[in-house]
Amino acid sequence: MTVKDIFKFLNNHFPTDTACDFDNVGILVGDENATVTKTLIALDCTSDVIEQAVKNGCNLIITHHPVIFHPLKNVLKGSIVHKLIENGLSVICMHTNLDIAKNGVTDVLCDSLSPKTKEFVTAADGYTLIKCEISPISSDVLANKLKNVLGGTVKYAPAEKPIKTVLLCSGSGGNFVEDAHGFNCDALITADVKHSHFLWALENGIALFDAGHFNTEDVIVEPLKEMLSREFKGEFLTTHISKIKSC
Repeated sequence: MTVKDIFKFLNNHFPTDTACDFDNVGILVGDENATVTKTLIALDCTSDVIEQAVKNGCNLIITHHPVIFHPLKNVLKGSIVHKLIENGLSVICMHTNLDIAKNGVTDVLCDSLSPKTKEFVTAADGYTLIKCEISPISSDVLANKLKNVLGGTVKYAPAEKPIKTVLLCSGSGGNFVEDAHGFNCDALITADVKHSHFLWALENGIALFDAGHFNTEDVIVEPLKEMLSREFKGEFLTTHISKIKSC
């Protein structure tokens, strides 16, 4: 089992050519022909994640967020990329292509609501979202459910009517609040919501939930482990690291 073998499997399920134009996905660091000993799966490739990988004898890290996003002008000692090279680690990153796919991030996020029905829909800008139907629930109860299921904190603009149809976008998606209105949804669940998006939601009777970027995307880590473990005989580990705190 090589890095390339694992990438090929992931690419079959979450094709990199479906990622947004601005994105950077695929094998971003390391040797695609290296034999994989153990694999660590995380949302981000941070110094803490690298430390865990080395400690546990992993030589491959799979993350959602790209370890290299903008062009690099240098790779200096102490930097993330230098630490990866120094420790002989390869990194596969699956970002927006994983967000929009079946069994991807938004799909797993949707399943956390135990939906009655769900469908993939296309936003005005061409991005793929998920619309689902749930048992009627108030904004306050749904906010608490999201907090309990996803962890962290939930900031929200409530709606007066019960919520039955929900539009979902894992990660940053406050700009899709108008799409939620266009799809006749009662609510949008996402993260990184701007104040102006909340105001628009309140004025237009849409419930808008900011459940946190980490929390709406970290849900994919365990399902990825299960998927890879079924396909390959190697050992796959997971980690859930976020040093960002709320009070």
